[in-house]
Amino acid sequence: MRADEPLLVLLSGGADSVCLLEVGVRLGARVAALHVNYGLRDGARGDEALCRELCERLGVALTVEAVSLAAAAEGTSGNLQAKAREVRYDLAEALVARSGGDYTTAHTASDQAETVLYRLAVSPGRRALLGMEARRGRLVRPLLGASRAETRAYCEARGLSWREDPSNADTRFARARVRHEVMPALAGLSPAVERTIAETALLLRDEAEVLDAAVDETLGRLGEGPVALAEFARLPAALARLVLRRLAEAAAGRDRALSRAEADAVLGLGARGGSRTLDLSGGLRAVVEYGVLRFATEREADPGAPEAVSLPVPGSVRFGGWEVRASLVEEGGAEEAILPAEAVGRSVTVRAWRSGDRIRPAGLGGSKSLQDLFVDLKIPHVLRGTLPVVEVEGEIAWVAGVAAAEGYTRSASAGRIGGDESFVALSARRVDR
Repeated sequence: MRADEPLLVLLSGGADSVCLLEVGVRLGARVAALHVNYGLRDGARGDEALCRELCERLGVALTVEAVSLAAAAEGTSGNLQAKAREVRYDLAEALVARSGGDYTTAHTASDQAETVLYRLAVSPGRRALLGMEARRGRLVRPLLGASRAETRAYCEARGLSWREDPSNADTRFARARVRHEVMPALAGLSPAVERTIAETALLLRDEAEVLDAAVDETLGRLGEGPVALAEFARLPAALARLVLRRLAEAAAGRDRALSRAEADAVLGLGARGGSRTLDLSGGLRAVVEYGVLRFATEREADPGAPEAVSLPVPGSVRFGGWEVRASLVEEGGAEEAILPAEAVGRSVTVRAWRSGDRIRPAGLGGSKSLQDLFVDLKIPHVLRGTLPVVEVEGEIAWVAGVAAAEGYTRSASAGRIGGDESFVALSARRVDR
């Protein structure tokens, strides 16, 4: 919280948020407050009245929103508290989008410790131990270094009134059981249990930045599309699991835990060769084809093959996740296909594989269907429709990374390179990795 900066405090009327509001005012921030009245319990009006009285006394502009969650939650299995939090954050985001600045919640170190224990109980993995972020976008939690006991002591010292939410004592709620049953038991082992857990979460969050950077670096090398399983064998086990989880989350479109058992099962899919699938929870599945892994969802839409494009000679063109280039050369190089310039003309067509396509691979002495060629070379099915197929006057001259047709190879043109004729060198590189 900085002086003279706009700051929206999410004010419930509890001791933590009352403390946060008054501290913000004392520090000279341009404080405003948001109170959301869900109307879920009898004391809701009393909470709102206290917030109005406090804000009037402190000279703070207050926005009160009345929201009914009962209808939204009726007949669903959703968590009512999670729904209330979502609504509250959405309202806060809308307010600060107009006024600028950040918005704050009054989560304390006590809340952090309870959150870590709750998440650890229901979700395995390192992320359960990270707790709540001190900042996420415009949301700031400035009291994570203070305990609940300290915010109450502050309010008492400043003569500030607050209201208790009875749902916090209702052990039908999982978080209330953690607060009133688990935490007191742990406090019997160490009075500093809240601080210890909160500090551990802070340390692990710092260390997570190092691990995330290692995953980013690895995926920068491997790409975030299908990856050969052999690549994972070269990684430390922990890094391999983290990379797998990132790939799974990219396919699922959300954060997702991936247990050690799931990761081991996914990495074992290629042991028997061929194509294998493994159904994971949440509609996600792992697919391995010829040693190449990808993740997919049950509702995964077929993106379809890229549209055919015309490649000028010389020039380059984007085809799906590839950049295909045609260069005029007089000497042979490392390009994958060499075509006599006079046979090419000013452009060639780059398109996707079609059912029934055939090619005359150099050195084979006959034609072969691309389907059979893909199978022979163990090209995963998911990749086949994405490969650039270069067509010259209706005839397939080259399939990137697969084969060049008879007459379109370096060896076929070797006797003429260096003479008066010029040639077109074709090359392709992935640009989506």
